[in-house]
Parts: sequence; structure tokens; C-alpha cells
Amino acid sequence: MKIMKVWFDDEHLVGEDENGNVYKQSLLWYQKLKDATEEERNVYCFGFDGIHWRDLDIDVSFESFLYEDAEPSDFQRFFLIHKELNITEFAKIAGINATLLRNYINGFKKPSKEREKEILEKIREIGNEYVKADFNV
Repeated sequence: MKIMKVWFDDEHLVGEDENGNVYKQSLLWYQKLKDATEEERNVYCFGFDGIHWRDLDIDVSFESFLYEDAEPSDFQRFFLIHKELNITEFAKIAGINATLLRNYINGFKKPSKEREKEILEKIREIGNEYVKADFNV
């Protein structure tokens, strides 16, 4: 498969292949593209196996448009949006190796359904603690 045309919507990098099939990938996977101006996004070139944005130093493979996880899971989305969170400290609280958690978040490894459920439950638990906090100052 080879992408022949690319464009963006509010949340996705969109590609069309030589057969007119349209594919989407979340821009959360490509923070520099997400933050780029329209002008910066429009300066790219096609290579043998992907798309390159030289000024942004980003490469997106054609193959990546076919990945199962073109959209982040709920817990990946949470961490990709909330960059202010300390992954190492969250991992300690959740009882997960920090490197493994980063690999889960970035899609390099896929957690089991049980592990993903544990992570989401810990996120909810911490969120509930914030909601219950009394900030009378």
C-alpha cells in the first residue's frame, strides 16, 4: 500500500492510497504534527516507504496507516493528552514498571486486557481523589 495524498482534520493525519482508500491516524501519535501550523504540515515529500516532513523531522510510514492502533486506547489517549503527568510516579503507584508503562502508552507494547483494566482503574481512583479533595483555602 502506498499513500498518494495526505491531509489533516482536527484530530487526524488522513491518507489516501492509490486505490482511493482513506486511512486515518490520530495526531496524538505525532505531537509535532499536531502542534504544527498548516504551512508546516503542507511541506512534506513522499519517499519509497513513507512520508517525510523535513522541517519537523517527522517520518510516517505508509505501513503505519494499516496498524490496528491508529487510534490510541482510552488509557493511551489519557497519557498522551496529559503530558503534565509523571509517568514514573504513576507507574510506582500502579505497581507497573515505568519503562513498560511508557511502552504501553507509546504503542510499542500492548497490555493485556486485564493490565489495561488495572491502569484505567488506577486513573479513575486518582481522579476520584482529586474530585473529593477539599480545596478550601
